[in-house]
Amino acid sequence: MSVVHDTPTPSRSSAHGEPAPSSVAAAAVRGRRPLWVGKRAVDVVGAAALLLALSLPMLVVAIAVRLTSDGPVLFRQARLGRGGRPFTILKFRTMVADAEHSLHREDRYRLYVDNGYKLHPDDDDRHTPIGSFLRRASLDELPQLWNVLRGQMSLVGPRPIVPEEIAEYGPLAFCYLAVTPGMTGLWQVSGRSSVAYPERCDLDLEYYESQSIRADLRILLRTPMAALKGIGAH
Repeated sequence: MSVVHDTPTPSRSSAHGEPAPSSVAAAAVRGRRPLWVGKRAVDVVGAAALLLALSLPMLVVAIAVRLTSDGPVLFRQARLGRGGRPFTILKFRTMVADAEHSLHREDRYRLYVDNGYKLHPDDDDRHTPIGSFLRRASLDELPQLWNVLRGQMSLVGPRPIVPEEIAEYGPLAFCYLAVTPGMTGLWQVSGRSSVAYPERCDLDLEYYESQSIRADLRILLRTPMAALKGIGAH
């Protein structure tokens, strides 16, 4: 897979057109460095504080996962990070241990891809007894705080995608690959799995164009309510 590097922000009308000159792209990268430094500082302080504050609830979830189904407590999967660099995302396991293997049955995988790289709950029998609850409450994503501390993810950014999904972005792939994926973001507070792929790509472009520390803080403030409502979480 070719790596798409940071490029300048296009207008929405030109997002599907020609790329900008490399000199302009380099200037855009330099101009964003203060933002990246600020975001990283917020990520380190925020992730460390949340890990300390949520250590007991995370221990309770880990014990519940272990007692209610066979298999590891954590689920690991390859995702794409900034610049196309792969990393291993961490989640509390919400599905049976062989969920990845069973997904790749031809009939199920085709349905998974055609439905925007997700399965509707009615079509998915792989959840553990507490898996659906953990997903609705977003508790399964708490281990990603370790990904944030390691610099693989940010507190706020596009949803981390599996490598195959980047093809869905087409010419807009740069708007995902130019930023660090996040635990929460515009997609996560706008309906999650109920948002179709074209709209998801538009949200990632919107975030790329308007990202700032202030915008990140607004998204963070919206996240608890979105998690409580559980809209599109499955």
